[in-house]
Amino acid sequence: FVVEDHGKYSGLAIDLWQEIAADHDWTYVYKPYDLEGLLDAVGDSRVDVGIGAITATAAREQRMDFSHPITSSGLGVAVRGGQAAGWLAVLRALTSAAFLEVIATLALLLLLVGFLVWLLEHQRNPEQFGGTRRQGIFSGFWWAMVTMTTVGYGDTAPRTVGGRIIGLVWMLAALVIVSFFTASITSALTVGKLTEQIRSAADLGGMHIASVPASTSATWLDRQQFSYSKAADVDAALAELAAGRVDAVVYDAPLLRWDIRQHYHGKLKLLPLVLERQDYAYALPTGSRLRKPVDTSLLQRINAPDWPERLNKAFGETGP
Repeated sequence: FVVEDHGKYSGLAIDLWQEIAADHDWTYVYKPYDLEGLLDAVGDSRVDVGIGAITATAAREQRMDFSHPITSSGLGVAVRGGQAAGWLAVLRALTSAAFLEVIATLALLLLLVGFLVWLLEHQRNPEQFGGTRRQGIFSGFWWAMVTMTTVGYGDTAPRTVGGRIIGLVWMLAALVIVSFFTASITSALTVGKLTEQIRSAADLGGMHIASVPASTSATWLDRQQFSYSKAADVDAALAELAAGRVDAVVYDAPLLRWDIRQHYHGKLKLLPLVLERQDYAYALPTGSRLRKPVDTSLLQRINAPDWPERLNKAFGETGP
């Protein structure tokens, strides 16, 4: 809708406005605002027209007027994309940072338990935990692994009271650790499938969502009683998604599509799901004399044969 580059503005809403202004020989000056500041300026009649990704809502209609919609779309859901299928997906999951972190943590824990057992056993039980320090610690590591997995080969076992106490604690702790480890593996292997299960708004429940506060998407999430992480803007929200810190981003579909195409092509994707319809329009002060001429020129453009092509150029091949 509006793209700023070193004080120069472009985008669909800007291009349309320049054509509308040319139709009526209007002169104008751009003033930058954030969204809330822009809406306040329009509502207080401090500006003549508000241009941007402005959705026409009932609450905003009480404060200002709106032009005819430029385009209609809705709230969209962005997720990580490009997940592979089959064995390739499993291989990627098994080499993912999350999975390797779980493996490393478990290995360190086994090494620690094995070291404690060797420390208590190597003098009084040299047959099973003797040899060099490296051999003894490895024997302790082996015993910890066998005990945790309840394989029970019986080739090594502690004999001292201290070693057996550690064995008892480790057996009980291993029940919890194995459960956690299994859950972590399952999560690592299926994280790519979670986003494919989003078919409706209800499927967002339990997912870690990011959005931008004071936006229509935040209002919708609050209304649905979904908790979400608050990002400074849509760019920051998508960066969190790409880094794997959230599972999905809920925001205006056209803006998500444009940002993904510009910065995250092949990494993120927009799901074919519209959570709530949105009409994007120019905002004008209540009773503005510009509304009718703006609508006249705007309707001429959006009913022209090249309008679908302009939408695709602005927002991507799949439209707004």
